[in-house]
Amino acid sequence: MKDILFPFQETALTELHDKINKSHLMWSKNDPQIISFSAPTGSGKTIIMTTLFEEILYGSVDNIGEPDSIFIWLSDSPELNEQTRLKIESKSDKIRVRDLATIDSTFNYEYFEGGCIYFLNTQKLGSDKLLTGISNLRQYSIWETLTNTAKRNPKKFYLVIDEAHRGTHTSSQAENKAQSIMQKFIKGSKEDGLCVMPLVIGVTATPQRFENLIAGTTSTVQKVIVPPEQVRESGLLKDRIIIHYPDLQLSADMTLFKGAVDDWRKKCTHWRSYCKREDEKMVNPILVIQVEDGNKREVTHTDLGACIDLLEESLGRKLRPGEAVHTFNDHGTLKERNVEIQQIEASRINDEENIMVVFFKMNLSTGWDCPRAETMMSFRSAQDYTYIAQLLGRMIRTPLARRVSSDAELNNVNLFLPYFDEETVKNVINALRDSEAIIPTETGTNKELVTLRRNPAYSDVFEVMDKVMDNLITYRIDSARKQAPLKMLIQISRALTMDGINLEAQKNVKNAVLSKIDEEIALLKKSGEFDSRASAITGLALGTLTFDYGDNAYSFDEISQTMTVSEFDISRHFEQSGKLLGEGLHKEYWIQNSIRDHIDVKIEVIVLTNDTDSMERINGFAAEEFLTLYENNKRSIARLNETRKNIYERLINSSVQPVAVPWLLPDSIDFSISESCTKFEQHLYCFENGTFQTSLNSWESGVIAEELQNGAVCWLRNLDRKKWSLEIPYEVSGVTTSMFPDIMVVRADAQGYVFDILEPHDPSRKDNYPKAVGLAKFAEKHWDKFGRIQLIRLKKGVDGREHFYRLDMEKTTVRNKVRGITSNEELDRIFDTDAVRED
Repeated sequence: MKDILFPFQETALTELHDKINKSHLMWSKNDPQIISFSAPTGSGKTIIMTTLFEEILYGSVDNIGEPDSIFIWLSDSPELNEQTRLKIESKSDKIRVRDLATIDSTFNYEYFEGGCIYFLNTQKLGSDKLLTGISNLRQYSIWETLTNTAKRNPKKFYLVIDEAHRGTHTSSQAENKAQSIMQKFIKGSKEDGLCVMPLVIGVTATPQRFENLIAGTTSTVQKVIVPPEQVRESGLLKDRIIIHYPDLQLSADMTLFKGAVDDWRKKCTHWRSYCKREDEKMVNPILVIQVEDGNKREVTHTDLGACIDLLEESLGRKLRPGEAVHTFNDHGTLKERNVEIQQIEASRINDEENIMVVFFKMNLSTGWDCPRAETMMSFRSAQDYTYIAQLLGRMIRTPLARRVSSDAELNNVNLFLPYFDEETVKNVINALRDSEAIIPTETGTNKELVTLRRNPAYSDVFEVMDKVMDNLITYRIDSARKQAPLKMLIQISRALTMDGINLEAQKNVKNAVLSKIDEEIALLKKSGEFDSRASAITGLALGTLTFDYGDNAYSFDEISQTMTVSEFDISRHFEQSGKLLGEGLHKEYWIQNSIRDHIDVKIEVIVLTNDTDSMERINGFAAEEFLTLYENNKRSIARLNETRKNIYERLINSSVQPVAVPWLLPDSIDFSISESCTKFEQHLYCFENGTFQTSLNSWESGVIAEELQNGAVCWLRNLDRKKWSLEIPYEVSGVTTSMFPDIMVVRADAQGYVFDILEPHDPSRKDNYPKAVGLAKFAEKHWDKFGRIQLIRLKKGVDGREHFYRLDMEKTTVRNKVRGITSNEELDRIFDTDAVRED
């Protein structure tokens, strides 16, 4: 696989393997199996399935390859099949192009060929189609080929139903006449001579509809489900959908259309700037315009000419052929204001780089996605909210398949609805939640979801933060699947060498790991356990079972003879061990010892990888080396472009041990406001007019007032769970989780700017002492990076008035006391003795 899977994709892949293995065990009882693989739109279902095919055919850490396996990819759309075939071809570095075969009407074989992936669509399977019959030119119908192959190789034959919710409605009328084509595969069809497929994998975004399809079957059903929240965390999807609608009930369609055009033009500018700065392939955003239906006289009731006029006015030039297209059925090229609007298949839109504007109605193909579509305008009425949500759900993939860290504007999708109001906008949001698409973390209106820019009044503060990026750190704790440290170490060393940061990293790490392997094998030999384990690998003890007819009894001789394991089997186990080590280390060790007997070397690797203690020590060594390598190079990593930094971030997030990373504040941040917001001064980020507003509780606003009164230069409202936020780890019942301190304050002293972490916290909350311990441990590690690191409470002083009392973890005596507490009561006592006022 050319792409690196996200942790949630790796988890789904592992679960699919597990379900398949269980299915094969069940099939020994002649029990047909169905696996329902449900993953939301945008989660990379095809990428996961491509990796599954590779690992079934060529093997993986946990599975020995079966190169004669056969896959049938079934959908009800030839276009969908072609998209999938091309995607597998482009993403796989193992599956050969010649092994991806589209079944056409000339297909005529008794069996499907092993090692191939076949693409079949339901349109070719009607009773009147060539594939389903026998003639002078056809010896085998497709049904016979399917049945013959399924019966000959039931455990190596896989039927994949792509987007299983398409074309699978089973009405009572259809039940009376005949089963649907897809149900024939699932339930079998005596009429056609088709047996029940031994294993069906339904790849779907709408599991309920697939469950309706398979209802009433005798097959055992297993499920693999990708959680939507993990897809959101990955950065594959946009962070926010922002909906714009008019405040007043009046005809404002072209006014909002102008707003949509302006938003699209702004996105174009931002993407040009970003791609140039990051040396990325240019992303050309698309403006999607959803128009009204028409009639026999006109294509649409929406004034396309007025739309063209406004677009050309904004561009300052005429639209060129191919820049504006449409997807209306039964219409070729349209001409408006002397501009040709060509018809195009929806699946081609994203790859046609010159397309800027797309006119839609409601005719979207399932499986179509357009990551370049960033702004949408809908001329449809409020009663069409379901169709609007369906189209919008196809626009939420990120163009670069990752989140943009430095410009929050590029993580948004904007929707303009001139015929909606506050109530009907809620219908769109609800319809999105009910659709197959994952809605982003935030979906709301432009009155709530805003983007803030760096405040130019504090450009010198940002300049200092950018220069001393190794002095400000944060953590990133997420639900990423944790990788083996050995694999992570090899990957980070390779990345450091590829990026020119440390040209010797890959070679040095490889040598260090091989030395550690040598050391562990020597320890095994010294312990006296190596020879017995090696003998168990090279010699296979056989027992003999004897039945005596006269006595009517069995007798068993435990070890009657020993057979020498073949070189082929040893080599197979060696390859399996190599997958446990990962990154080709087994072959590196074999090459390093090439002057010795190659069988002895292979046996050493096999014994090593089967010894739990040895592997734990090797992985412990790798974990330490990984952290050291990252710490020594993190400053250089932080200077890479975002694409390369993303590689390191995914490795860091895969570490079992939380890893400190540079805290870099972006040029813009996504922020949320409400009607109850209050204006505040001296904030690091602001609106374009220089103002800032947010909602703070009385403690937070009180602390800000006290800080500003004491001479603070500026401050930052640190929101929960934003990718730009300051994040600190702490433990609850042994599980590491995150806290997001409410406030970061910037002060000035004789040496320059000082950055303080302030956390006003209600003492009645259960998480009080765990967070205090987390702050203390953070301060112990990073006391030199920040100024004050304070837990703050509002309580009465000796004067009878309420004041803010601060427990400062910057002080060694304070954090030493806090680190060992195990209850809120202990924390209360420390507050009484060590907290101080600063008013």
